[in-house]
Amino acid sequence: MITTKIPNACKAGLAVAIAGSLFAGAAQAQLAGHNVILVHGFQQEDLANPPPNLQAVKNAGEDYWRTFWLSRSDARIDWGSNGRVEGEIAQQAYQQMRQISQQGLCNNFCIIVSHSTGDLVTRYLLENQSRWLQSEGLAPLKILAAIDYSGAGGGTELADLALNIAYNDSWYNWPLKAAVQAFTGIEPQPDKLGVVNDLQTNTARNLAMTPNAIPRLRFVAGGSSYGGITKPFIEGKDDGVVPTHSACGATTAAGIDSCSNSLSMAGKVTSQNGPDGLWYNHFPVLMNEGVSHSGVLGSETGNTSVPVVNDTTLNGLRVDFASRTYNKRAWWQWWGSGDRYIEVPGSKDTDMSTLVYSTLNN
Repeated sequence: MITTKIPNACKAGLAVAIAGSLFAGAAQAQLAGHNVILVHGFQQEDLANPPPNLQAVKNAGEDYWRTFWLSRSDARIDWGSNGRVEGEIAQQAYQQMRQISQQGLCNNFCIIVSHSTGDLVTRYLLENQSRWLQSEGLAPLKILAAIDYSGAGGGTELADLALNIAYNDSWYNWPLKAAVQAFTGIEPQPDKLGVVNDLQTNTARNLAMTPNAIPRLRFVAGGSSYGGITKPFIEGKDDGVVPTHSACGATTAAGIDSCSNSLSMAGKVTSQNGPDGLWYNHFPVLMNEGVSHSGVLGSETGNTSVPVVNDTTLNGLRVDFASRTYNKRAWWQWWGSGDRYIEVPGSKDTDMSTLVYSTLNN
């Protein structure tokens, strides 16, 4: 693949300019010359009202992505959150992957875009899809890379709490219960939690962990969801649903505050409680301290993105976000140059999905 390097000084302005010119249509569906497959995240409505059939699942999946990515995709893998990853979810996903293979959509490689629990579902599919498709004489999907927003592949402590509450619904657990109900949308019951079972931290971290050659580009949020009531129950920094240790792709579930040991999620260059290590082929590309769990999909502006893994090519996909380093003094600092910060210039003026799309689509 031939790529054109755009000077860093121009790229942030380009991101904002492109945001206003993109429109739905076949010519706009590809990303960096490759077809895009969407894998959505957990949908709490499925626990309260399980979808009756695959068409209902697909209708909900279409609605999930309308804010930004729907018009820029060529296929989706939709799944019902009332199921389990290794059970009904895998069966639903295979039906759609089979069709994608038959249509030849990934003959020139596809890029997967996932959100939240879609990260965990994607990991399971990538580990098994070749075997599944070849058993029917179909070509495996050729996947160039995966873009994972607020990835829950490492699980979330909210799922651990949900299972605890389901088996111990005592009155004194009301603060935990309120947080869990905000997350699941229901009063937890052991047989009605579906994919939440798979989101328990230990369970998620033991599901489909075989390393593969497909790079996972991680985009990490640190804002609030559900009015902030879930934050006290999640280890380390989080986006109100997914902990940073999961979103970054950290090898352990210990609470961390950043994907980097030397850069905060706000962009300050300083020592951080970062990951001890990252899973193989997982690359935290951008962090954004202000954007929420769902806001990464295009609904929120006004938040600054911070580059972590940058100016590199991952499996042919060029990652080259603009980067600006500057010094800032606090109001009480009367001397010295102040603290050093790194940011993607102009990122505060656009949403995270537009920034990612316009930068990688070069």
